[in-house]
Order: sequence, then C-alpha cells, then structure tokens
Amino acid sequence: MGLWAALKADRLGIPTLLLDAGTLASGASGGLLGALMAHVPDRWSEKKQFQFTALVSLETEIARLEFETGLSSGYRRSGRLIPLPKPHLRDIALRHQQDARENWASAGHDFAWDVLEPDAVPALDPAFTGAGVIHETLAGRVSPRALMAVLAARLRASPNVRIVEGVPASRIDAAESRVVLADGTAVAFGHCIVAAGPSSFPLLDEFSGGAPRSLGRPVKGQAALLKAEIDPAHPIIFLNGLYVVPHDDGLVAIGSTSEEEYAAPFSTDAKLDDLLERARQLVPVLRQAEVVERWAGLRPKAIGRDPMVGPHRDHPSVIALTGGFKVSFGIAHRLADAALSAMAGQTMDVPDAFTFESHLRLAAQPD
Repeated sequence: MGLWAALKADRLGIPTLLLDAGTLASGASGGLLGALMAHVPDRWSEKKQFQFTALVSLETEIARLEFETGLSSGYRRSGRLIPLPKPHLRDIALRHQQDARENWASAGHDFAWDVLEPDAVPALDPAFTGAGVIHETLAGRVSPRALMAVLAARLRASPNVRIVEGVPASRIDAAESRVVLADGTAVAFGHCIVAAGPSSFPLLDEFSGGAPRSLGRPVKGQAALLKAEIDPAHPIIFLNGLYVVPHDDGLVAIGSTSEEEYAAPFSTDAKLDDLLERARQLVPVLRQAEVVERWAGLRPKAIGRDPMVGPHRDHPSVIALTGGFKVSFGIAHRLADAALSAMAGQTMDVPDAFTFESHLRLAAQPD
C-alpha cells in the first residue's frame, strides 16, 4: 500500500519521502501467493463493487508500470476453479452463476461464474468434483515479489521520491507535524500516510483517544512454493481456504494460513504441512512436487477486518493506509487513490466501513 501511495503521489508531482523500517516491501508484501480473487457475486454491496472495480482496473495499472520499467510483475488474469464436492454446493453455484451475469459486468468486461461438469478439469482429483467445478474468469494472480520489484524500480527512478530504508518510526507527533524515528531524530511532514503493515496499528493507536481496543493486530500467514509441471496459464484453484496458484517458470504457490495465535511469527510449522497435504490430495500433479521455499510472515488485520484508509478526524494530516490482510494486493492501488484524495481534502471514494473513522468507532466499543 505504501509503494502504491508513493507512486500515486509521484504522478501528482508531490515530493515524497518513503521511509521503511526494513527494506522496501520485505514484510507480508514479499510473500509467495499473489492470488487476486473477488468476493462471491451474490448479495451485491458497495464493498463488493469497490473490490470488483479494483480488480478490473489493476490490469491497466500493472500494464502501465511494466511499460514504464520494462519489468514483469508476473500478472495474469488466469481465472479460478472451485471444486464442488457435494450436490447442494452445485445448486448454490448455479444461483451465483446468474448473480455474476448481473454484477460482474463493467465497461465492456463480462466475467463469468460458470458451473462445469465433474470431469471438466482433469487437473483435479475426482474425489473433490463430484458435483462439478466452478470456473470464474475474474480472478487473477501476480508474483508478489515481482510486483514489489516493479514498483520499487519505478519509484527509485523518480526525482520526486526519496527512499530511506532501515529507519523504524517510533511515533507520530501530529501537533508538530513530524515523525519521530527510533534513533530520536525527527522528520517533518506536510501529510503523513501510515502504511506500515502490522506496525501501523501501534503508531495509529496513539490517535484513538484511549480507546479500549487497538485498531488492529498482526495475523500470521504461512505459504509454500513448489516446482511442478502446471501450465502457468492454468486458473487458480481454491477450496475451503486453500489456494493453489500457478506462477511463471513452473512454480506453484500454496497458501495460506490465517493464525491469530502463534508462538513463532516467522517460522513455518505443521500448519503449513497440513496445507501442503491438502493441496496434494486436491491436485495430483503436486504429489511429487519439490518444495523450493517455505514462508511465514505477518499481515495487517484491522479491527473491522476491512482495509483502513483515510484521515484522522482531529489530525487530517495523518492518513491511515493499512489493513486488508486478505485482499490488499487486488485493491491497494485504489486505496492509495483514496489516501491521496484525503490529502487533497477531497471525498474518498471508498465504502464507509473502510474509513479510518469507522475503525476508530469500532475501537471505542468495549470488547
């Protein structure tokens, strides 16, 4: 989110200092999965519309970045397969097929939620496709690390953007319009966008007026990367929280856990082993696939589960841009647009549940 915000600021000609406690995008953004998936197309809402519009527009955003840098992000609108093990799931899927016809249409783009027959996808074990398979065409994937590299290269080439790495922030002094760094030095700002992943919440809690609850918490995720003979154009496979994401160069990402209780935030364990076993049962070609990387990291979960963006009511120069631990990659560019709108004193085009103010209200409620 921070890299997208810096990019959007640069395109508006705003001088930008990009501070990172470590190296750019070395936290959860440097993970493995990269699935870009929409919510189910039923019970349409402004949140689902926001995500849909973001997923559609991301393709153009990434194409522009790749043209500017000459680098690839590993993006592909590959679609998604969802096995249907039980008969009642097919009935639900058929209803959603009609929902997609009504809700997944945008400016010449028509995306499908088709219900296929059980034997339509040879890559899946028949034990999981007894009632068929959903094939939806909106989902896509991107290589998280490659996209971060493209964004970083674009920002490093800009005369408007200064990047300083290895500089943790300890607090934000809104009254003095400065960020106090861990070494005691201070940096003045006109506006401060806080996009520090899980580390955003301690910085922003200072603005919650002594609310009984924090604005968010870190959630651990585990994933793995396998070497497997799967066409990189093959759709993402999704079943009950398990993602199988074919990437370029014969690599397949498996993920991911969502753990609110954990002892070792950056170590993998039996939970990832279980995920790998489920993936191998579902996709036979993975049964002998070599695991080339195991990954664990922390993602930002705001108190309301939704992303959190916007200015503080009493300190409009401080703007939150965090949360969205499961959907960030698909919508970060649009959230960054909203943050820049807030900087300009304009109305943000986001659902109310996404706003900093909405999350402050939730934090003020007793647990």
